[in-house]
Amino acid sequence: MMDIQNKTVLVLGGWGLVGSAICRNLMEERPKRIIVTSLLEREAKEAVDLLRKEFPNAGKDFFVPWWGNIFHRYAFKDRAKDELLRDPKTRAAMIDDLLDEVTSNLLKRSSIYRLLAAHKPDIIIDCINSATAIAYQDLFSVARSVRSAIRKGKRKSSSQLIEATERLLAVQYVPQLIRHVQILYRSMQIVKTNIYVKIGTSGTGGMGLNIPYTHSEERPSSVLLSKSSVAGAHTLLLFLMGRTPNGPITKEIKPTAAIAWKKIGFGEIRKRGKAIELVDCPPSQGVRLHSKLQLKLDKPIWKSTNRTLRAVFIDTGENGTFSRAEFEAISTPGQMEFVTPEEIADSVIFEIKGGNTGHDIINALDNASLAPTYRAGFMFENALKQLKMLEEDTNSKSIAFEMLGPPRLSKLLYEAHLLQLTYGSVRQALEASPKDMSQNLSFLLETNSELRSQIISIGIPILMPDGNTLLRGNEIKIPPYRGDNELKITTASLNAWAHDGWVDLRLKNMERWQQRFRAIVEENRAISPSDTSSRFFRSKIYWNNFSEIDPGKIVGWIFTVEEKGRRMKA
Repeated sequence: MMDIQNKTVLVLGGWGLVGSAICRNLMEERPKRIIVTSLLEREAKEAVDLLRKEFPNAGKDFFVPWWGNIFHRYAFKDRAKDELLRDPKTRAAMIDDLLDEVTSNLLKRSSIYRLLAAHKPDIIIDCINSATAIAYQDLFSVARSVRSAIRKGKRKSSSQLIEATERLLAVQYVPQLIRHVQILYRSMQIVKTNIYVKIGTSGTGGMGLNIPYTHSEERPSSVLLSKSSVAGAHTLLLFLMGRTPNGPITKEIKPTAAIAWKKIGFGEIRKRGKAIELVDCPPSQGVRLHSKLQLKLDKPIWKSTNRTLRAVFIDTGENGTFSRAEFEAISTPGQMEFVTPEEIADSVIFEIKGGNTGHDIINALDNASLAPTYRAGFMFENALKQLKMLEEDTNSKSIAFEMLGPPRLSKLLYEAHLLQLTYGSVRQALEASPKDMSQNLSFLLETNSELRSQIISIGIPILMPDGNTLLRGNEIKIPPYRGDNELKITTASLNAWAHDGWVDLRLKNMERWQQRFRAIVEENRAISPSDTSSRFFRSKIYWNNFSEIDPGKIVGWIFTVEEKGRRMKA
């Protein structure tokens, strides 16, 4: 349960239909402050002005406007994506932001991080239609431009191909979505956001593949299905975020109907912010149809009427402005129908306060997904016994193949195996000096060519005690190949590579292993000998009283405790 009273709430997309309804409903819960965001400055300020008029006693600084594109870095937040893509420098920067590793610098230059760092929200309610924002960049149109440029490039060299290819990289759906979730999650962790609620979408207003409303001749259109695909992928990423310990409580409300409405009126009809101009084409000026149809004419045959389209309309917010007949068609029973923003807002507030509306998609996935089973747990020991018996029968050890990943798993398993072969037990490994450990493990690998071969043949190099000699095979998994065959070696890069995927025989790593063994022993000493309850899983019996070094168990502990990679839910 989350008490909203005296909490800072960030409403992403607060100018929109659902965002506005949520802001109004939040006022009944007496939050400390509401930050209202929108893409454009005028939208954010307009939303805040309306809220201040509706709630004049809230205080001058209660509603805070913020504007910009949260998918861009902060320096680009107020610039249109197409403008950024036209400039080679900003286009390259956008590709870097999308495809480079998430470093501290990349995180801190992002709009999301800057927004969250400035206001440190306890609660985030995300009403942005992220799937539309990403999918309607229309990867398919950009891909057609690349193909056209390739065909032209076969006849002559063209910078058009370079630009088209870079544009294609910049509008890739999945990398954009992944990067957005990575940055959002890390930023929320840093500012200690307690709960994140997403207003998602099905992409089709709840309809199936037979949806008659499309954006092209296809039914359904590829662009529309892209929107649904991005929305589904987004939900699964949020599902994982909700299963991450020490992260925000994560929920998603996913309306499966048209959302309406914001306003009914009569006036000028606008599309993408511009009034629809009325033009006319008399029959005498019509185009004669022959073998080809021109989609764009060099010389217009129509005439401007110097008027704009004016009609009765219903404003459904982000989904657009519809005529009476259009609204009646899509809302008629058996079509999209509709849900009101107030109903969505009610569900959001109720879920934040700990209620169960039955509309949280993340909870639904938790309940519907097939979790680990009792039968599998019961059979676990039998599988291990069979594996160990087969190891004894074949006089071999089964340590790592580097198919599961990450390379760090294989590196740790083999380091533990080397300690197992050299010292046998945790107790004996703790009695040795780190210097002796380094020398003894090195001697083992120098004299055991079969073991050495197994390690380097799966892509895991061996860094010898001197820190300068590397034993390796044809392939190394770390660092991964990313187009550059030669990488500069620095102290930092060497340590990072050794940490991530090299068997490391240096003194410092031996000290690290002894620290791990001590932590495991101390963890066990904290358990009272008289406590025989089900409270503790890793007891002395689990560790066989530290009389052995079991690589699988040890590395399982490292990933769970040391690296905080614990599974949160069954």
